[in-house]
Amino acid sequence: MLSVDTLSKTYPGEAGPTAVLKGVSFGLDDGDTMALQGESGSGKSTLLHLIGGLDRADSGRIVIGEDEVTALDDRGRARLRRDSVGIVFQQFNLIPSLTVADNLAFQARLAGRRDTDWDARLTERLGLADHGKKYPEQLSGGQQQRVAIGRALAAKPRLVLADEPTGNLDEDTGERVLDLMLDLVRETGATLLMVTHSAQLAARMNRRLYLERGALSG
Repeated sequence: MLSVDTLSKTYPGEAGPTAVLKGVSFGLDDGDTMALQGESGSGKSTLLHLIGGLDRADSGRIVIGEDEVTALDDRGRARLRRDSVGIVFQQFNLIPSLTVADNLAFQARLAGRRDTDWDARLTERLGLADHGKKYPEQLSGGQQQRVAIGRALAAKPRLVLADEPTGNLDEDTGERVLDLMLDLVRETGATLLMVTHSAQLAARMNRRLYLERGALSG
């Protein structure tokens, strides 16, 4: 479902170019779950952004299903994110001017795949049934992250990319949020790639990868 082949990315810097990713290769099957770990600055978020089409690789190849992400232009990558990829950010990235209900439905509406029955089930499963008319600023951090997860899953994407989805939450809340995300990912049949610093959370995934200085280790 996901194939990453010899992916490299370099960013310019005052002291010269910095190689953030150095020939990274791996694959994920449909319905698989993988934790991506590594020290800060090892390239984890950069890898996720490249897979999600938020940035362009210098070399290498990314394929999601039948789509070669690295061959797409800006419009093509935006279409891919809309139709096939759900992204959960550590900072939530909710739209402050939209209610919880409208934030949840946002991605599915863009994809033209809004399913009101699925919306209702998601809202109930995420414990947000009484919060639909509220705005993000009126929610706790855990509630905002549940909205972000719901938004990513509302269109039933093939691939979910989660960048430290529990990083801003306390341990107990983070565990509950991860439980919900894993249950919903299994229910939709999506593939999950999650960046996390937590060995405890990583152990919940089917597979683990470790990035060290831009290359896979172990």
